This record gives sequence, C-alpha cells and structure tokens, in this order.
Amino acid sequence: MDEIKNGKINNLTLVANRLENFTKEELFEKYKKIEDKLFEFANFMEAHLVFLYSPISNEIPTERIIKKALQIEKGIALPVFAYAKNAINLYKINNYDKDLVTSANDILEPDIEKCKKISLEDIDIAIIPGLAFDDKGGRIGFGNNFYNKLITKLPETCRKVSLAYEEQIVDQIQMESRKFTVDIIITDKRIIYKI
Repeated sequence: MDEIKNGKINNLTLVANRLENFTKEELFEKYKKIEDKLFEFANFMEAHLVFLYSPISNEIPTERIIKKALQIEKGIALPVFAYAKNAINLYKINNYDKDLVTSANDILEPDIEKCKKISLEDIDIAIIPGLAFDDKGGRIGFGNNFYNKLITKLPETCRKVSLAYEEQIVDQIQMESRKFTVDIIITDKRIIYKI
C-alpha cells in the first residue's frame, strides 16, 4: 500500500514540475488542441448524453467544452457530490449560466432544484478527470474515490475518456485494481487507447 502511495506522490510531483514550466497562455493553447480533438472524436460527437465535470486544481478546464456541447444540443450531465455517502449523483443541465450553483466545497454543481436527475445507465460517454495518467488507462485523482466508484458503475457500453496535457502522461501508475482505468486519453499531442 505504501508503494502505491509513494508512486502516486512521485508521479504527481513529476507532473506538477512539468506543468509549472508553461505560461497560462501556453497551457491554453494546449487546452485548445485537446478541445478540438474531443469535438472531432466520433464517440463524443455521436453521444446523446455526455458526463462531464467541473474542474478542481490542475484538472483540464471544462467550461468551454460544456458550453460548446450545449450549443450543439448535446445532453450534458454533471456531478453533484454526496460527501456523507461518498457518492456522485448526476444531473442534466440545459444552461451553463443558469443551472449551476457553487457547492459548499466551492465546486460548480447542477442546481438540484432545477435540473433533472440522470441514471448512470443513460450516459453514452463519460469524461473522467484526473491529475496524472499512464498509457494503460491508469489515473490518479484527488484520492477521494468518487470517480473510481463511478467508473465501476458506468455501463459496459459507456466510453470512459480522460482529457490531459501530454505532460500529465507518466510511465506507470500503480493501482490497486485495473477496474478503475479509463478507456481513452485525449492529449494535446495524441489519442491514447488503453493497451
């Protein structure tokens, strides 16, 4: 267990050191390449209902992606975190500016009074956040296991995709189980299909 924890810390330090070499403008240019690739990605374009997230810290920003997807009338579901149960509930949003509220943890979440709750079974493609990834679909998140649980509950037919700067790709992420991996990682340089 300590080996996994130390591996995560080392990988996160490596990624943070790589990313600090870029200006905000350079990161935005890299982000735009990722966004363009996502909107050219057949699984994303064919999906009726897309799960996305509101970013925290160094996760790839999603505001522009969500707004652009809503403009082309794609269904968008975002998470509402139930911390007491360590669970995520999904709600469909129709308007980025009107349907979101800031949670107690300072994360933009759907307003559950306005938005419709969505079943995991209805998600066609899930965009899963993370801080570091490997080419086997391994990912490191914030360690609260919300997304690990979500990954295992999504239907088999649902593509699990992460967006990452190329600098977030590391040689290997040690994981307790490979059932928590994503299928595809879209970076500013390439699309990685899980080996």
